[in-house]
Amino acid sequence: MNTSSEHPPHHSGRFITFEGGEGAGKSTQVKALVAKLRALGLEVVQTREPGGSPGAEALRDLLVRGDATRWSPVSELLMMYAARADHLEKVIRPALQRGAWVVCDRFADSSRAYQGAGGGVAPAFIEQVDEVVVGPTQPDLVVVMDMPVEAGLKRADARGDAENRFESKGLSFHERLRAGFLARAGQMPDRYGVIDADRGIEPIAADIWALVQTSFPELRGA
Repeated sequence: MNTSSEHPPHHSGRFITFEGGEGAGKSTQVKALVAKLRALGLEVVQTREPGGSPGAEALRDLLVRGDATRWSPVSELLMMYAARADHLEKVIRPALQRGAWVVCDRFADSSRAYQGAGGGVAPAFIEQVDEVVVGPTQPDLVVVMDMPVEAGLKRADARGDAENRFESKGLSFHERLRAGFLARAGQMPDRYGVIDADRGIEPIAADIWALVQTSFPELRGA
């Protein structure tokens, strides 16, 4: 499928996404990395999915609240990609095109894991949708925050957040999506780094910074 006419040319900025299961500490590490990059004088856009733009945030509320069976995996996937299309158009692509760094808490690999590995949506269908919506705007680096499922769910539960629809989907669902993230990372080791998230905040942040410096030569020695 040739979608070149639908997508702007490849960006000059840098695009980093954080992935992982519930309670893996992504948000904390996103903030830490953004602060470190900004301290170097870089323009950094910190964002999240589902959400990140007004239209996508409206869809987020539909997706992350309510009963676990509220939507089928296919309905979820299409809403996630509708939100992602708006996020890309309004926030991510404009930032990358002006040379900014974008650090996003979850992106398309969450759809592959949650609706694909977890929910059973055919991978080929997900990739067709991804090619149309995301196209060449793929992350330069994906940081996979990995930890045992039960420990992550315990952490997530302790937050007492109303956005708990996915957390309530059961242990086997979360085991499948953990396996999905790790499988994806194993297939593309040049763009993915797996971080042991079952540790203290400081050593995790140090490992992430080392990974980022390895991935982006212009940051070495910074």
